[in-house]
Amino acid sequence: MQIATTIAETRAAVAALRAQGKSIGLVPTMGALHEGHLSLVRAARAACAAVVATIFVNPAQFGPNEDLSKYPRTFDADCELLRAEGVELLFAPAVEEMYPAGATTFVAVEPIGDRLDGASRPGHFRGVATVVAKLFHIVAPHKAFFGQKDAAQVAVLRRMVRDLDFDLELVVCPTVREPDGLAMSSRNRYLSEEDRYRALILHRALRHIEAKIAGGEIESTPLIRAGLEVLAEDPDARLDYLRIVDPDTLEDLADVENGALVAVAAWIGPARLIDNVVIPPR
Repeated sequence: MQIATTIAETRAAVAALRAQGKSIGLVPTMGALHEGHLSLVRAARAACAAVVATIFVNPAQFGPNEDLSKYPRTFDADCELLRAEGVELLFAPAVEEMYPAGATTFVAVEPIGDRLDGASRPGHFRGVATVVAKLFHIVAPHKAFFGQKDAAQVAVLRRMVRDLDFDLELVVCPTVREPDGLAMSSRNRYLSEEDRYRALILHRALRHIEAKIAGGEIESTPLIRAGLEVLAEDPDARLDYLRIVDPDTLEDLADVENGALVAVAAWIGPARLIDNVVIPPR
């Protein structure tokens, strides 16, 4: 696996892969890799002849009181995992490489980027869209792979790809869960053993809502009430949101008749965790 730290190196390496007639699959990450990330790498490997991964903890998507300095960084271990998956190229730039002095250009996908996590974390999706647009521009992949766990991010990036005419396919892969249902996340490393157990309440709330839908309930208000009843079982869990929204626009829906995204975010101990389920049209 080649490791590139500059944009010029990365473009040269990708050009060499393209010269061999290889299709390029891109897997952007912030490192601290887990099985969820590796599932994206494997999906890229299955769909493309060459896989390019990135590791960049993007300061533009962190707010002033968020966990940028504490975000887990496990670069050497990440490299070993990517090598084992046969990744051809890893782009791991410094902040100064991605945001040179005097950089003032950002990508804002509005109003989608101001909903769900965008409402709770002002500027977050502006930072996400900016860095992903730069990665798309640098690598020019045929396909780019993201996880369904980050459903709001997926909606923002889908709209950005459409609006800015990026010549690529954005592939969304299923959420990868622990055997007990907890959605895999780099931030799970923050959890104590007790918090790890408590974090399961997010998945339980979503499953309870799914069960209500399977039983015939389609109105959003009673469905959200049912989910909140589960979340109230842990009075120390600090709810950010529990919403039923359109998967593409992230706007609230009155019912799930035509399909929906049920999304939840909450603080469990020191970690803000997110999870979601997609409800198919009835």
